[in-house]
Amino acid sequence: MGSGFFALLDDIAAIMDDVAVMSKVAAKKTAGILGDDLAVNAEKASGFASSRELPVLWAISKGSLLNKIIILPIAFLLSAFFPIAIIVILVLGGLFLAYEGAEKIYEFIFPHEHEESEGITDEVLTEEQILVIEKEKVKSAIITDFILSVEIVIIALGTVIGKPLLSQIITVSIIAVIATVGVYGIVALIVRMDEVGFKMIQHSKKEKSLLKSVGNILVQALPKVIKALTVIGTIALILVAGGLFVHNIEFFHHLLPNFPSIIKEFAIGLVIGFIVLAIVNLFKKLFKKKEA
Repeated sequence: MGSGFFALLDDIAAIMDDVAVMSKVAAKKTAGILGDDLAVNAEKASGFASSRELPVLWAISKGSLLNKIIILPIAFLLSAFFPIAIIVILVLGGLFLAYEGAEKIYEFIFPHEHEESEGITDEVLTEEQILVIEKEKVKSAIITDFILSVEIVIIALGTVIGKPLLSQIITVSIIAVIATVGVYGIVALIVRMDEVGFKMIQHSKKEKSLLKSVGNILVQALPKVIKALTVIGTIALILVAGGLFVHNIEFFHHLLPNFPSIIKEFAIGLVIGFIVLAIVNLFKKLFKKKEA
């Protein structure tokens, strides 16, 4: 009886060791999308009235958690009964990520005007109007989170295909929790940077004090941090997309064998991204002509 109990403990320890190793690999593979998720949500959670930033972020976080609850069982069922679907979804996800990265680069090189949305902190708006706009922005953020969550879960699952189902479930669930708690925790810190800075400036009694200097740095840093995260996230998107193509499509796996993997993955992701972007833009133009 005792030996059976200790054998069970050994099995549990072995599973947890496997989970720890696989979680590290999965975290590395999903880091690019987590970076983009962080940049996107920091941007979407800013611009609200100061008193509404944390409630809005909490609403988006709950939506993100619900997304993971919906996605995880479907992903595990596919892995158990139709594993080829995981590869297909990974490649399709790679196309989406490559397109998104290429679109951001194209927008940076050839910027075009966007329709300006109503300012949520505009004093002319009534409380009811502000809540309606806020609800729409939260909905938009949750939809974006759903797309990124699918990619995070599938990429994490792709690193543990072939492992026991229990190990897959624990590993991918850990990544899903990190993707929700970790990302939105950091986003909360980022969007409150300017508020903390303002309070430090207010509490500073001297014109030239360390407290006021740090406060000014925090206030000025918020837009720069979001912009930096956007750039890092764009590069990471293309690298992740390229990695998905290289590791899941035989042709790309053997292409450019003498190139360093990071350059090869970035080049393939970038080229495919711009091809998809060109096709999407062509269809948009044709659709507009039909409407006219």
